[in-house]
Amino acid sequence: MTPSTPVSSHPASALSRRGFMVLGGIGMCGALAACSGKDSAEDEGTGPLRGTVTMWSSFTQGPRADWMKKMAEEFHAKNPDVTVKIEQFSWSEFKTKWTTGLTAGQVPDVSTALPNDVVEMINSEALVPLDKVIDSIGRDRFPKQALAEGQSDGKSYSVPIYSHAQVMWYRKDVLSSKGLSVPTTWEELAKAAKAIGKSDSLYGLSVPLGTGDMLGARYLNFYVRSAGQRLLKDDGTANLTSEAALGGIKYWTDLYKSVSPEGSLDYAVLDQATLFYQGKTAFDFNSGFHISGVAKDSPNLVDSIAAAPLPRMKASDPANYPAEVSNVPLVVWEASKVKREAKAFLEFLFTKDKYIEFLHSVPGGMLPVLNDIAKDPSYTNNETITKYSDSIKVIQDQVGVGTAIGMEKGPLVQAGVLTSQGLIEKMYHSIIIDKTDVEAAAKDCEKKLNEAFKAAGASIK
Repeated sequence: MTPSTPVSSHPASALSRRGFMVLGGIGMCGALAACSGKDSAEDEGTGPLRGTVTMWSSFTQGPRADWMKKMAEEFHAKNPDVTVKIEQFSWSEFKTKWTTGLTAGQVPDVSTALPNDVVEMINSEALVPLDKVIDSIGRDRFPKQALAEGQSDGKSYSVPIYSHAQVMWYRKDVLSSKGLSVPTTWEELAKAAKAIGKSDSLYGLSVPLGTGDMLGARYLNFYVRSAGQRLLKDDGTANLTSEAALGGIKYWTDLYKSVSPEGSLDYAVLDQATLFYQGKTAFDFNSGFHISGVAKDSPNLVDSIAAAPLPRMKASDPANYPAEVSNVPLVVWEASKVKREAKAFLEFLFTKDKYIEFLHSVPGGMLPVLNDIAKDPSYTNNETITKYSDSIKVIQDQVGVGTAIGMEKGPLVQAGVLTSQGLIEKMYHSIIIDKTDVEAAAKDCEKKLNEAFKAAGASIK
């Protein structure tokens, strides 16, 4: 289900080249040194590496942040004429940082990114191709679908560094105390969550709908994907008024009202995750990062959590259907004056022992994007990875079939709109706060999404 072909092979998903137009409009091509997407002369030098490489990193948590700083120091030790300056920004800050940075011509040399950001960056011609880096690391070591999310016109503009996927996490002890089985369908999940109910100390689950994040779209995407549909129609327009989409909107609205904390109407990712970390929700949807989160906040619960496949429509449906996967990438910016040095640092991060050290900084949270590393005893022989092997396998199985939201047919500008403008989340607010009819709210949101797609330069049949 995950495409391995570049975006240019899908007529409806070809990224339109419109200068620097991304969501909201952020300036023209002159903001950067060049807009060709081609390797420049400064990229082809053969002399010693030299200069200052600025990296924007969203690896802000302790172990990952420490690892990145250590890599900067080690790269400098190996290349004395190069200094790597690490600047940290949360994922939510990064979106604003890079879009406003393009306008001012103030972007880094290399950075972390999210797949949906990369689509917009490519559309803005803000990145340089990284095929030589990928070939040097070993193209065959990467899953084709992970590379495909950063490809356009036969070129690769991002290098994935790790993968994770959304699965259903649950509290074994809570289910046992209530005499409940692990839900396999959406109906079973609703019944289990309602049986657990909601109190200040424990909620059946939380339905996060903050307009500053993408969780409303994420949860709706789970439901729609389980019905064999997508949040996008084949013509590239939004799908919010189909029977499956309306069913999903009603499902999450009902569970918000029935079992979710009222404050979850404004929850972002960290707010939502923290509830599970603290043992206050019986069910949650997230990746393997929940392992380290619970270990840090509620070490007494480390033996009480486990992951299961996402719920499905019917118990007889396949247990593992394509939903949401994140292949988190690194990119090098077109505006950089030290592209060669930036690429060298990026490649340095994939040195085997250093890369495994990175993965082990959040074991189970970041899965290897290199196929051979996933099987290497140096990676697998880790206490946490061994302890949660069954749950990690659930995540790995989802990685093998899913994609980023909206990228089921390849990289699409629409994918960025779905997850960055909060329109789906605002739709839920309209339904819950303003008492707007579900079908009317869905129709209005669908219209707004399609308008936003066109404004962002999306290709629609």
